[in-house]
Amino acid sequence: MIDWNEKQLTILNKGLHVMYLFTPMCGTCQVAKKMLNVVDELLPELDIYSINLNYYPEEAKELGIESVPCLLLFVDGKLKEKVYAFQSVGYLYDLLKQYNGKDDIFLGK
Repeated sequence: MIDWNEKQLTILNKGLHVMYLFTPMCGTCQVAKKMLNVVDELLPELDIYSINLNYYPEEAKELGIESVPCLLLFVDGKLKEKVYAFQSVGYLYDLLKQYNGKDDIFLGK
């Protein structure tokens, strides 16, 4: 997982972008991060960005984030899916594989 350290939360326009939103004091977020780390190992070609939402309150409002943890899936700069219930490693793997496996254009290639 890649720690987001940009000053602004900007969405890139090309390909698939997976953003994991969390707050450091959230216990559920820590569990979700562990699950995503496993998925990240299984899908090494996919970049998952880890974003501490405490640094982006305005962007959280603009995106309509209701709670954390939250997984955002952007394709070509457009929000395609918000996931709040991470359920299991298998669920996350299948979800990301679905987006990742369609075509190489989703990886920005």
